[in-house]
Amino acid sequence: MLLQLCTWSEVEAYLKRSVGIIVPIGSTEQHGPNGLIGTDAICAESVAKGLGEAAEALVAPTIAVGMAQHHMAFPGTMTLRPSTFIQVVRDCVVSLAAHGFRRFYFVNGHGGNIAPVTSAFGEIYAETSMAPRDGRASSDARSPRDAGDHRGGVVCTLRNWWLRPPVVALAKELYGEHEGLHATPSEVSLTQYVYPQAIKTAKMDPAPPATLDFADAFDFRRRFPDGRMGSHPALSTPEHGRRFYDTVVADLAKDYRTFVTA
Repeated sequence: MLLQLCTWSEVEAYLKRSVGIIVPIGSTEQHGPNGLIGTDAICAESVAKGLGEAAEALVAPTIAVGMAQHHMAFPGTMTLRPSTFIQVVRDCVVSLAAHGFRRFYFVNGHGGNIAPVTSAFGEIYAETSMAPRDGRASSDARSPRDAGDHRGGVVCTLRNWWLRPPVVALAKELYGEHEGLHATPSEVSLTQYVYPQAIKTAKMDPAPPATLDFADAFDFRRRFPDGRMGSHPALSTPEHGRRFYDTVVADLAKDYRTFVTA
C-alpha cells in the first residue's frame, strides 16, 4: 500500500490495525559512469515497496534528496544541508505521528544519510520526551488519541539495505573485492532490475581504491575522477538485481514484523 495512492479514510482504517509505516529514503547524486543519478532513491523505494507488499504495510512517499554535498562536483547531484535534512525527516515523522503512526521503519539507500537521519531521530525523541503534559496518562502506542500528547510512544529505526548481512554475503559471492563503497555493482544491478529500459553502459578503467578520507565535493572528485570508490559496476546485471531484491525484501520483512510489534 502506497500512502500517496490511498484516501484519508483508507489510512484511517489502516491505523486501526497497525501503527507502522515504511519510509524509503535515498539521495539524488552521481553514481559513476553507468549508474543512474537516482540510484539511491530508486533502490530504497523499490525495496520499500517490496517490503510493504510482503508485510502488508503502508509505504510513505520516498524522501529522494538527501545529504550528498560530497558529490556536488558532479552535474545532476542535488543535496540538502545536514540541518535542513534533519528537519525534513523530523517534520515527516511528526506529521504522520499526529495521525497515530508510532513505528517508523526507514529503508535507506545512501550512506551519507546515516548520520543526519540518526540525528533527526534524536531531535524527534527530544521533542516527544520534553513535550508538556496535560496531566493525563501518556498515550498508548495503539490508542494515540486517548491522551493529550499525540506524539508519545514514537519509535524510529533505520535499515541500510546494502549493509544487511544476506546482501553483503551475496555481493561478496558475485563481485568479490570489486564491490567497493560507492557506485557499487550491487546497487547498479538493482536499478537495472527495476528500470531495465534505463540501463547504461560505459568503458571503465580500474577504480581508485576506496577510502573515506576526503573533505568537500572538489576533494572527492579529485580523488575519484569518475565517481567510483573502488567499485566495478560494469559487472552489474538485471539478473543480479533480482537476486538482491528478493534477498533484501525477505530479510527486511522478518525484521519489520518484529519491529512493528515490539
